[in-house]
Amino acid sequence: MEKLKNLLQVYWEKEILQLAIIFLAPLLLYLFSSSGVAFILFLTSFLVLYLSKRLNTKVKLVIAIVDLMVIMPLVGFANTYYLDVITQIGIYVVLAIGLNIVVGFTGLLNLGYVGFYAVGAYTYAIFATAQANNFITSSILQFPVSGNWFWMFLVIGMIAAGFVGFLLGLPVLRLRGDYLAIVTLGFAEIIRIVLNNLDKPINFTNGPKGLSPIKPPAFFGIPLNKTIHYYFIVLILLVITVIVVNRLNNSRIGRAWTAIREDELAARTMGIPIVPMKLLAFSIGAAFAGMMGVLFAAKQSFIDPSSFGFMESIGILAMVIMGGMGNIAGAIIGAFAVVVLQLHILKELSNFLRGLTVAGIVSISPQLDPAKYERLVFGLILVLMCIFRPQGFLPAKRTMAYIKKQVNKLKKIEKEEDVSVE
Repeated sequence: MEKLKNLLQVYWEKEILQLAIIFLAPLLLYLFSSSGVAFILFLTSFLVLYLSKRLNTKVKLVIAIVDLMVIMPLVGFANTYYLDVITQIGIYVVLAIGLNIVVGFTGLLNLGYVGFYAVGAYTYAIFATAQANNFITSSILQFPVSGNWFWMFLVIGMIAAGFVGFLLGLPVLRLRGDYLAIVTLGFAEIIRIVLNNLDKPINFTNGPKGLSPIKPPAFFGIPLNKTIHYYFIVLILLVITVIVVNRLNNSRIGRAWTAIREDELAARTMGIPIVPMKLLAFSIGAAFAGMMGVLFAAKQSFIDPSSFGFMESIGILAMVIMGGMGNIAGAIIGAFAVVVLQLHILKELSNFLRGLTVAGIVSISPQLDPAKYERLVFGLILVLMCIFRPQGFLPAKRTMAYIKKQVNKLKKIEKEEDVSVE
């Protein structure tokens, strides 16, 4: 047993096991497209690929492209469920990255992020259904608009949600900590209640009945309403989001956000405009939520105010905390973990226990169904993360502690050089 343990440790240090997971996991998923274990292993291979030190960035990029552009679509033709799960993951990854700008980069606790998501969704849904005919005459424009307008509404949804984020930020961003969190929580509830009651005297949102059917995207008149179509749309938006946010994080704006997060007073002393930078972070984060709200409305074909409850905000915040605040890769990992846990692992565990009960192997009450305790599981995960890994799976590299560590290293090297000169 000791020899096996030492052998596995050697293989792990030489990254033989990691490389096996990276290259074999996609093949196993392709061969066993209905296997839940193969699907989880495939998702895990992306984390292993990111952490691998033997492969350079270009090779990692090629492997990721092959996995996402070739393997996953091929698996999707045989099993659309996993393709839909990956699509949902992609939507929440973009939302987590957007919230990470506010919570992770700038250090502002936002509990009302789902409100911006709702603004984007309703911006498209109102005009992509016949609902807009209630307040716009047919002589001006006939509704619903065609699916070709979806691409324009991605930008319109970003602008609308970003503008709402700017308006919210103007009066409240002078607040800090718990006070800011309470105000943003109230904002999300106000948005939900307004959408719920904006069906009179003029019917803008159709109230609690929701809006349906919402036009799917179209490309030059060709409807894109299949799971594979939404998968590629999400993939494109995800790549654009990662590139834009990474560029922002590595710019002077990103460094200003980090300075505000680490020490707001010191940042103000150094001449960083605190309120404008916070407003910019709030608006950009809200814009990404609005963009994905448009996609969510088109994909679901039906939305109502209950789709944007408080637990949605908590779920997205859990993704950021689990993955690592201030790290783009961390937000991606957190979204993967939470969505897979929510949509796959808990359901598979419920089905497994139900199967054991039906077979008479064990007797488990329906009240103990794991799927019913989703919020409890999330709560336990957050508590355990705060205790054992408060910085998340992949914490931010640009922190005050990291900078101090590097400064101490430089001082130590300088002292050693001074001693050698003497």
